[in-house]
Amino acid sequence: MKDAELRVLSAMAKAGLKRKPKLSPVQHARRVAIETELQQRRYCNAFALWRTCRRKACRRQRTCDGDANACLRCALERVPRRMQGQARAAILDATPHNIGAPEREARQRLPADLYES
Repeated sequence: MKDAELRVLSAMAKAGLKRKPKLSPVQHARRVAIETELQQRRYCNAFALWRTCRRKACRRQRTCDGDANACLRCALERVPRRMQGQARAAILDATPHNIGAPEREARQRLPADLYES
């Protein structure tokens, strides 16, 4: 019985325990940048910034469709910290457990860390 179990475990180890190749620093930075832009839009939509946006397209579509970086920078002074924390918690709760490291890194950032000065 022990030999059979050992053969099964050995076959499983050979078949499924292969490491994924690591991302190059450039690929990692690219994926973080893409996810950061998406995260900015998530925060803009969570704070419903489209309601007061100057762009008609944002108000019409009821979602952020413009420069999320600029909208988020202006809005963080008006949005209470408690609401920012609640939005961050909701986004993290909706994050899948098997998401990649670069995407997780971007999603764990606070709203104030997402916009570029």
